[in-house]
Amino acid sequence: MEVKIENEFGERVPGYRAVIITCDVENSPTSDACRAEMDTLAEEIQSRYKVEEINKIPAIAATRSAYKACGKDPNRYRPSQEQLMRRIVRGLGLYTVNSIVDIGNMLSLRTGCSVGCFDADKVDGETVTLGIGRHDEPYEGIGRGPLNIEGLPVFRDSTGGIGTPTSDNERTKIELTTRRMLMTIHLFSQEIDLEQTVATTRELFSRHCHATNFTVSTISV
Repeated sequence: MEVKIENEFGERVPGYRAVIITCDVENSPTSDACRAEMDTLAEEIQSRYKVEEINKIPAIAATRSAYKACGKDPNRYRPSQEQLMRRIVRGLGLYTVNSIVDIGNMLSLRTGCSVGCFDADKVDGETVTLGIGRHDEPYEGIGRGPLNIEGLPVFRDSTGGIGTPTSDNERTKIELTTRRMLMTIHLFSQEIDLEQTVATTRELFSRHCHATNFTVSTISV
């Protein structure tokens, strides 16, 4: 699958990088082992941060800066990893969905990056582009209904938007029947170690989702 960055996005977010991964997966309801690992991570985050410190974490701060550069208020449409951390620090814990979604959330929390996980068989066409959401562009956020993505970074396939750092799209969401996954990892901060991020991704998804046949590529501005 080819992934391209639109010129407008590149002009507004110089230095941007992303990791694009496809792999075969075995999805399942959340296991006890996964739940225990999520609980341990949540406890670490809750003990380490206060709510007002979350948006200053380098990877999250860089994501928020990208939102502003693209024309979106990050306080109204928070990046997903910031949403998760705020939930944890407020003592609400981590919700579970299924193995793939849960590990995607865990990866996002461990790296500070926005992570998109999509059912590759639902992605339309052979090319995905990264651009900026347009006025009145239709988009159905998972569990959120219609989402105003104007000014948000957005990955699109031939049909339309599939993922933003705030919420992925219902149309291409991961389900228990998912067997092939497309993943996008936004590296808005130059401080993020790309190789370590890929290694962590491989380890988590191999261990919890029996992921195999990885293909890994990067895009950058």
